[in-house]
Amino acid sequence: MSTRVQQLSDQLRQTFGSKLQTCVQARGEVTIELAPADLLDVCTELRDDERFLFEECVDICGVDYSEYGSNEWVTDESSSTGFSRGVEPGVNARLRFGDEPAYVSSARKRFAAVYHLLSVSNNQRLRVRVFAENDDMPIVPSVIEIWNSANWYEREAFDLYGILFDGHPDLRRILTDYGFVGHPFRKDFPLIGHVEMRYDPEQRRVVYQPVSIDPRVLVPRVIREDTADQEVTLQESGDA
Repeated sequence: MSTRVQQLSDQLRQTFGSKLQTCVQARGEVTIELAPADLLDVCTELRDDERFLFEECVDICGVDYSEYGSNEWVTDESSSTGFSRGVEPGVNARLRFGDEPAYVSSARKRFAAVYHLLSVSNNQRLRVRVFAENDDMPIVPSVIEIWNSANWYEREAFDLYGILFDGHPDLRRILTDYGFVGHPFRKDFPLIGHVEMRYDPEQRRVVYQPVSIDPRVLVPRVIREDTADQEVTLQESGDA
């Protein structure tokens, strides 16, 4: 681990103490986790304190941690028809709309907002994660008064994950269509969606109708032991 990353981690622990629920170093980066109640105070200091000077919020990502840690897609077999377990209700990969996700860890909240911060002055990056307290109505404070760039990022996280940002002046959808129902990046949102649109020549306009295609999800990863053994043999013989 580089000295600069270790120094940043130590400064964060020293400055914020118990407000840091976690402070992790991984792959040359630092990630801290905060409670929603501490988000605004900590972020303000991260922006203004000369030891940090994170002047820019370069992105805000929503995360749905339902099924976190599940490895449904790893399989030794693939079907001959191209369909996978992902189209069956109640499996870990994707659920039918309305099904309850099965949480791998009940101690972990479902929705989180992850802030990616950049200090141009100090040439450093920091990741801040905040879990919403309520899974049914996930709410975290808006940081738009701290970083104006958060405006569209928070709207995107709201649109795709349904995370509400308290204090945002214009929290509305930004990527999906008018009248869109649901949040498409949630784990319980069906891959094929709910509706499809087409142009109706008789009505001379675009119309919406229930999805007419059959669910079809390919298995993206298939482990074949014979292929793995062959690769090892080639590497040992020097032919690879």
